[in-house]
Amino acid sequence: MGRGVILTAFGRALAQATDRRFLRVLLLGIGLTVALLFSVYGVFLWLLDWVLPETITLPGGREIAWVDDLLSVGSIILMLVLSVFLMVPVASAFTGLFLEDVAAAVEGRYYPHLPPVPRLPWSDALRDSVGFFGLLVAVNLVALALYFVVGPFAPLLFWAVNGFLLGREYFQLVAMRRLGRQGAIAARKRHRGRIWLAGTLMAAPLSIPLVNLVIPILGAATFTHLFHAWERPGQGTRP
Repeated sequence: MGRGVILTAFGRALAQATDRRFLRVLLLGIGLTVALLFSVYGVFLWLLDWVLPETITLPGGREIAWVDDLLSVGSIILMLVLSVFLMVPVASAFTGLFLEDVAAAVEGRYYPHLPPVPRLPWSDALRDSVGFFGLLVAVNLVALALYFVVGPFAPLLFWAVNGFLLGREYFQLVAMRRLGRQGAIAARKRHRGRIWLAGTLMAAPLSIPLVNLVIPILGAATFTHLFHAWERPGQGTRP
């Protein structure tokens, strides 16, 4: 039952991907996410070039000049691997800034009978996004050590940890628009199990490069539908 509601909500979010307001936020979020990832990669390469010597002298006086190039190539592979983990906090932090626009687009199409809500102050959205970003980074750094311990179960741990965090924060950010901060916290506690499941289903494709670029925006739309389904059941919607 819970999975059916979640899949229906995701299907509606996917169907709205071509909506003009929705598409604008989607493309802007993807662009900013890619730009930040390339910036992080550029800084990483600059530090690598600054730290490493141009040549390495072996015992006997033989010099090797290709180590820098070899490590630079290796850094590309490293960044591709790290992007799986970096994409979660980076993309999600950007989405927190745009969630208001995504939720408004979803409600405008599927819940047009609802009264408009005041837009959350930009400073509050920024504060929540920065806090969410910090929490995701901190928890994932701790979990990173555990990934090597659990071996083949590392993907499951990754999905479970980030599913819990993503579900918790996305649902609360959506619910705050209609219920306020305290009401959103209470609603989150009422649906904690279903929220974790929905967050885990969202976290799984976040581990797939390129695909993970669109998931945060679709996740924000999906949780908007889930909020209305769980907290305001029986509301009429249109396809």
